[in-house]
Amino acid sequence: MKVVLVKDVEGLGFFGDVVNVKDGYAMNYLIPRGLALPATEGNIKHIQTILAQKERKLLREKKKAEELAKKLEGMVIGIKKPAGEGGKLFGSVTPADIVNALKEKGIEIERKNVVFYHPIKEVGVFPVKIRLHKDVEVDIKVDVKPEEK
Repeated sequence: MKVVLVKDVEGLGFFGDVVNVKDGYAMNYLIPRGLALPATEGNIKHIQTILAQKERKLLREKKKAEELAKKLEGMVIGIKKPAGEGGKLFGSVTPADIVNALKEKGIEIERKNVVFYHPIKEVGVFPVKIRLHKDVEVDIKVDVKPEEK
């Protein structure tokens, strides 16, 4: 029996794939659990429209991420943290610190998008990766300075 997958099924296929499976597997497992629909012309067309909508949405998100990446490219943000002798920080610079510093410059990103190459635990200038989309990443520099006492 041919079915159209409505969700990704491990070992079988991904959303929108038309696969040929045994009748019992389709009728007793895939269809009742909402993992697939019978491969009728209407169901295939419906899934294709959903795929097209998802693709357009992904393209819009990628374009938006690329525009933001152009703003961020080469940016240096300054962060002040309490530090001891020798430039060692009390604690470390966190993704939240970077998000807040970018927010002050009018750029909104999520904390999960900040990727450190290594923990920042001392004063200096360090590269930090901002992952805006699965295909769009940009490096910024973080200038960590000791807080004035």
